[in-house]
Amino acid sequence: MIQRITGRMIFMAFLVSFVACNAPPVPLDDIVVEKTFTPEKCDRAVQQGDFVRYHYNGMFPDGKILQISAAVGQRLIAGMDKALVGMCVNERSLVKIPPELAYGKNGYGDIIPPDSILHFDVLMLDIWNPEDKVQIQTYYKPEKCGRAVEVSDYVRYHYNGTLLDGTLFDSSHTRMRTYDTYVGIGWLIAGMDQGLLGMCVGEKRIITMPPSLGYGEHGDGSDIPAQASLVFDVVLLDLHNPKDEITVEVQSLPDSCPRKSKEGDFMRYHYNGTLLDGTFFDSSYSRNRTYDTYIGKGYVIAGMDQGLLGVCVGERRRITIPPHLAYGEEGTGTKIPGSAVLVFEVLIIDFHNPSDTVQITKEKPEQCGYTTKRGDFVKYHYNASLLDGTYIDSSHRYGKTYDVVLGAGQVIPGMEQGLMEMCVGEKRKLVVPPHLGYGERGVDGEVPGSAVLVFDIELFGVEEGLPEGYMFVWNEDVSPDLFKEMDRNKDLEVDPTEFSDYIQQQVNEGRGRLAPGFDPHRIIDSMYHNQDRNKDGKITEEEFKLKAEEAVAHDEL
Repeated sequence: MIQRITGRMIFMAFLVSFVACNAPPVPLDDIVVEKTFTPEKCDRAVQQGDFVRYHYNGMFPDGKILQISAAVGQRLIAGMDKALVGMCVNERSLVKIPPELAYGKNGYGDIIPPDSILHFDVLMLDIWNPEDKVQIQTYYKPEKCGRAVEVSDYVRYHYNGTLLDGTLFDSSHTRMRTYDTYVGIGWLIAGMDQGLLGMCVGEKRIITMPPSLGYGEHGDGSDIPAQASLVFDVVLLDLHNPKDEITVEVQSLPDSCPRKSKEGDFMRYHYNGTLLDGTFFDSSYSRNRTYDTYIGKGYVIAGMDQGLLGVCVGERRRITIPPHLAYGEEGTGTKIPGSAVLVFEVLIIDFHNPSDTVQITKEKPEQCGYTTKRGDFVKYHYNASLLDGTYIDSSHRYGKTYDVVLGAGQVIPGMEQGLMEMCVGEKRKLVVPPHLGYGERGVDGEVPGSAVLVFDIELFGVEEGLPEGYMFVWNEDVSPDLFKEMDRNKDLEVDPTEFSDYIQQQVNEGRGRLAPGFDPHRIIDSMYHNQDRNKDGKITEEEFKLKAEEAVAHDEL
């Protein structure tokens, strides 16, 4: 027997008032089934022992409506039992049933007269069997499936839910929010718990389940009727397990890796951030600026803190982070949904530690006599780049050496350190951390903030400087008549011109030296003002003697 199960909502839709009618005189030996609509696809046809849900209109052959009470409606007559076999979901048929397969010679009270032929306009809605299991049809599967859903995994998916006849009862798409849940532990209806197992991220499935694995005899009380088969069109967006740790896939490594990152390092890196299904949410490239941060100190999400340890400059890696090590159940409220697994494709630009000093690699010439010290005037060529090899600048493009006085603050501290104790002809490679370079701000348009710098330098010349604090020294004994020699016009005063001419003469004749690398006129002017004790624009012999008699370590004259 085919059993007809109808929910009260469906049955009540066809309750009308009682009307008696006489049976038509046209004889009928067996049922007649006239198909008025046949669906293009028939995945399943009614078989003996199936449960069905269908709509119908009952009438007599003359077209008068057959008014059936609830008690009569719940009884499946033999002709209908026979006519329903072979029908497909959404198929519509006009069924004509002779009296002997309907209510026979007795009829049914005042409702159906004896020997009545009955006509039924039938629309099949649902078919299932107590032996039915969950049916899964995968219609899209990504080429790569690194992981499939297992029991106790947490998943995020979109779905459209319909009855077997295609009637939509729910959709996550209309809410613009994924359905997020654990799988296999009873948080879902049994059929969905089973149907999601084994899915890959990006996979699309149609999961069909009988009522026993859906909402059963009572439905959901609103959109899903009792004893309804359910069809879910599902796309899996995300999955993880609460026990998951980050996963790291190294995509490329540099040829050499002299150092790997460790906790407390400050790092500059580029990244593209996506959800597990490939949905983009952020990129440092779009801002044309690296992301700069300390690692292992909680400045970034925990998963990224872990994923950036042990990397090399120039390394590319993919870091996959479960939500409990990222933005958790709440997400960011905008582009990153709650409970989302995150995927970062990172490129390490550079890193350093606040405790770093200048790293110096030396290539000395065979003969190395004098080595540079503070105060020396040096001439050198350089090529400058970032740690990842990005070009910054070169002295060669200017066609001349770069000339500085060591210890005078004319170059960054790291370069000053790197130029110390160097021979003419020596080559060095300097790796300069940002706190000894251009710091957090960098140089606008040239050097990024917090950038490690690499200099390849070669020393071409050096002029020995003066003792620290001196701008002029004598190469021979000082004349006892120094003031008189300066006072050319014998007016007992030395004016700026007399002073300047005298010092220049001493330098030109080799009796004295000015500090190299500075403007000689500015040095001499400074010396003059130091001797002009009362700042009246002239130096008297008394001022000169007073200065000479002072026990000052840095007396220029």
